Amino acid sequence: MRRSAAPSQAGKDSPTQVKSLISSSQINVSKAFCSPLTQSLKRTRNSGKDNPKAKLRSLRKADENNEIVYPSNHEEIIKQLSKPYICPIPNYEGAQSTKNLGIRRAQPKRALYDPNMPNALVLYTPPPQTLHDKLKNEKDVLVHVVVDPQLGNILRPHQREGVKFMYDCVTGIQIPDYYGCIMADEMGLGKTLQCITLLWTLVRQGPQAKPIISKGIIVCPSSLVKNWYNEINKWLGGRLPSVMIDGGPEVKKKVTQFMQGQGRMAIPVLIISYETFRMQAEILHGSEVGLVMCDEGHRLKNCENQTYRALMGLKAKKRVLLSGTPIQNDLLEYFSLIHFVNEGLLGTSSEFKKKYENCILRGQDSTATDLEREKAVAKITELTTIVNKCIIRRTSALLTKYLPVKFEMIVICQLTAYQKQLYLNYINSEAIKRTILDSEKGEKSKGTGGTSSLASITTLKKLCNHPDLILDKIQEGGEGFEKSQNILPPKRGTNDVRIELSSKLIILDYFLANLKSTTDEKVVIVSNWTQTLDLFEQLWRRRGYQYVRLDGTMTIKKRAKVVENFNKPDSTDFIFMLSSKAGGCGLNLIGANRLVMYDPDWNPANDDQAMARVWRDGQQKPCYIYRFLTAGTIEEKIFQRQTHKKALSSTIVDMNEETARHFSVAELRDLFRLENTESDTHDKLRCKTCLNKIPIKNPPEEADCTSDLSQWFHCWDKKGLADMVLKQIWTACPYISFVFHQKSAKQEVQKAIKFREEDEKENDSDYEEQDDPEDSDYEN
Repeated sequence: MRRSAAPSQAGKDSPTQVKSLISSSQINVSKAFCSPLTQSLKRTRNSGKDNPKAKLRSLRKADENNEIVYPSNHEEIIKQLSKPYICPIPNYEGAQSTKNLGIRRAQPKRALYDPNMPNALVLYTPPPQTLHDKLKNEKDVLVHVVVDPQLGNILRPHQREGVKFMYDCVTGIQIPDYYGCIMADEMGLGKTLQCITLLWTLVRQGPQAKPIISKGIIVCPSSLVKNWYNEINKWLGGRLPSVMIDGGPEVKKKVTQFMQGQGRMAIPVLIISYETFRMQAEILHGSEVGLVMCDEGHRLKNCENQTYRALMGLKAKKRVLLSGTPIQNDLLEYFSLIHFVNEGLLGTSSEFKKKYENCILRGQDSTATDLEREKAVAKITELTTIVNKCIIRRTSALLTKYLPVKFEMIVICQLTAYQKQLYLNYINSEAIKRTILDSEKGEKSKGTGGTSSLASITTLKKLCNHPDLILDKIQEGGEGFEKSQNILPPKRGTNDVRIELSSKLIILDYFLANLKSTTDEKVVIVSNWTQTLDLFEQLWRRRGYQYVRLDGTMTIKKRAKVVENFNKPDSTDFIFMLSSKAGGCGLNLIGANRLVMYDPDWNPANDDQAMARVWRDGQQKPCYIYRFLTAGTIEEKIFQRQTHKKALSSTIVDMNEETARHFSVAELRDLFRLENTESDTHDKLRCKTCLNKIPIKNPPEEADCTSDLSQWFHCWDKKGLADMVLKQIWTACPYISFVFHQKSAKQEVQKAIKFREEDEKENDSDYEEQDDPEDSDYEN
């Protein structure tokens, strides 16, 4: 088919040039592009006579009369006329929005899914209406909102409850004029699946028989961006298009396309890291977004930082914050999270502190008066009444229905002679004395010659792990180690790990040797220090253990591959070394069923996140969690502060008013002392279940790993331990002085009680005196 010359071609070969080209060749256009048959031939064909001789005569006659013209430049003309049409507007890409043309027949409103189907999860039920009202006000008719059966049928009961709660919150049903909530379930309860279900429901349907939102943004740590993308595709099979952004050369372009996208061409979900969101905040603030979800939302605990302000500036009325640990340090952080999802619900930060925080903290102190405690209870009740309308919290105790049993053990270790001497020299040095004095006065160490408190604490923590981590300071006689240069024995080689210098490393070495020889189980070992992981590697190579390591230097892509290979049943890796800061969140390490926390973190949430890597969905074996703490040192004091913070969280979030008040503020600040004890933590518990290092009362039957330490088992020896690996190494290792232990399930607690009773019975029989019939004392 012949095309008209495009306007864009006018500068090259205009129609005038083409016309002159044709005329110069003396072409009769009307004949040149017709069949070479003459009119007589056409008449012959039209008359139905298909005679070859007649056709031949017609062709000869046309040729004699010069009626057929063959142009000499035919190919050149075809080339000019066949050039493609070019759009005259440069860089024009067409409209983003596509609308249906024509008139669509009106359809009656109806729910997307049948609310009467078996196991249907109905999030909204419209008020009853008569048929007359429905016909009269068809536009005002409301329909049921029912979760997609593909998701609804796989949700567990607590997850169904969570989805319903979040839906009521973001639609303003729970609290009028407020549209946010906090999903505060503990780790392993499926917060991600619940949020995907909510998001899918909101972008697909609503009471008005149309979607409630058109776009949603998921903000999460960079290590979880790919995980969210995979989870959405896993549960919805590509039905919910999403784009993930975490750095890269085209970040700005992708964010702009998402924010400007409309209609069917728009992508409904953006998955972005906190760092990238902060850098692209100006674009993201440009238009409204239906919903924002913030995973690991405790990152927003400080309402003064840039990330918090960037997210607060987002034009999103509906907000969901995910955090298994909404209270990590203090109540003001808790306020920041509530303020983010429901701005103004608790007033300003100063109003909150004056009205709630000061009173509650005074009542939590172990030295509080009865009146202060009563006031604190009243304020806690008032606060929880308000926030419980926008926060949902379930503990990991629910997992006992779906997961194998979990056994947690807190192993208290005595320092080696080398460590103890170094520790005493350091805390008794003049520099540390000045640091302690400055800390007690609340002053900074300026011009006094003392080291900073943070540096001193870090040094002590490393010393508890292994003296080699501070070997340079010791050999150089640095501040605090002026008298310690000759304590350590000489090192035999640069890559030689001196196991005998660290009690925790000795116990870990015993533990791994026994585990390797008696089981086929794998173990995850977690530390806050990459230097400690370097030390471990030297020991693993000496022992011939196969291992993998994950720390902050590993890319996200490689991290996923390492985790996948470790979880394979046929993997030969025995140890998975993990840096708690790099891999504490989101990793699934169900290939192992034992985990060792080699050192504690100030923030209990970081330790809890790391310890939740093995006891989670998909785990098939009983799990054993070991926490190593050196007795009477900075490590036990850090653990005590964790207990204090968890008690605060338990009181406010879990509404557990009976949490024991064990530690005063003065005790928690007493960091630079070495207590000569089997366990400083047990001493400060003021335990009523033990007498002369003998347990006289078992924990309550309903107690589990989430219970207060006073409701755990307390052991000064191996009797009563249900874990045979720890039981065997306690006999061989002289450095274990005390163990707290507890199970996640009731039946396992009974099992532990049974072990203890059997051990006591066996022990009593060893010392039982047999009656002598000739002894007059036994004669009646």
